[in-house]
Amino acid sequence: MAEKTKSNAWNASRLPDLTGRTAVVTGANSGIGLTAAESLARAGAHVVFAVRDLERGRGAAATVNGSTEVRRLDLADLSSVREFADAWEARPLDLLINNAGVMMLPKQRTADGFEMQFGTNHLGHFALTNLLLPHITDRVVTVSSGAHRWADGRIRFEDLNWTSDYDPRRAYAQSKLANLLFTLELQRRLTESGSPVRALAAHPGYAATNLQSHAASPVMRAFMKVGNRFFAQDDRAGALPTLYAATQDLPGASYVGPDGLGEMRGGPTLVGRSAAASDAAVARRLWTVSAELTGVSWPVEQPAAGR
Repeated sequence: MAEKTKSNAWNASRLPDLTGRTAVVTGANSGIGLTAAESLARAGAHVVFAVRDLERGRGAAATVNGSTEVRRLDLADLSSVREFADAWEARPLDLLINNAGVMMLPKQRTADGFEMQFGTNHLGHFALTNLLLPHITDRVVTVSSGAHRWADGRIRFEDLNWTSDYDPRRAYAQSKLANLLFTLELQRRLTESGSPVRALAAHPGYAATNLQSHAASPVMRAFMKVGNRFFAQDDRAGALPTLYAATQDLPGASYVGPDGLGEMRGGPTLVGRSAAASDAAVARRLWTVSAELTGVSWPVEQPAAGR
């Protein structure tokens, strides 16, 4: 078990040499995703920017020193997820970072009719991970949030798509709770299959990114703008838990976040999660429902052996 770190004790300059390794980062065109991609590339990894907007993705990749490429991926459209996975060559994928997400949006639907936050943040990454899993050699890191604790302690199985009583804050919280339950069940399945691949989760604390600018409520957007300016840590600090989870020797199903007060800021360390996010039975049920909704199941082939 990794020892608890102190604030600022670990940073991106301490990344191991990643030469020869390949990483996919979803939502790598801005914010924490771009910062994580930049750090991985600087450490020698070949980084694939998996982005919805190719022009923005190419612009972001052009700012990065290192080996990069840009591929289109719209997590709110399962046909795009399948196209991305189908186009993956028969080559190892060492690291998948499920980073992209949307936050507290007005009520919207994905191309497949799912509530946008649940569909993008959870179902899109669920499908992507399972489709790419036969290629993955090392680990999957899924970015969750401390907001998973806002989810009233449950997944709304009776109305996952919020056809009634839509609340953007609670819908976001449910998607982040789903990220942690997905990680828990993914690790259970990997362990049961004898795979060396690990599933981990991370959260950035309170980090100033573009994510908050899409909140449904003008009041919430104004509040977050002030918070981003005066209280949040920057995206470089916010990316550290993701990078730590991606490169350090941690147990499967670990959850990494900042070590400061309320896990809002600080250096990366192992953190706790809500009781709801630790419920193995709910995690298994969510997996079954997610497979039914996406039409993507646990791969028949064993995940690739580690290197």
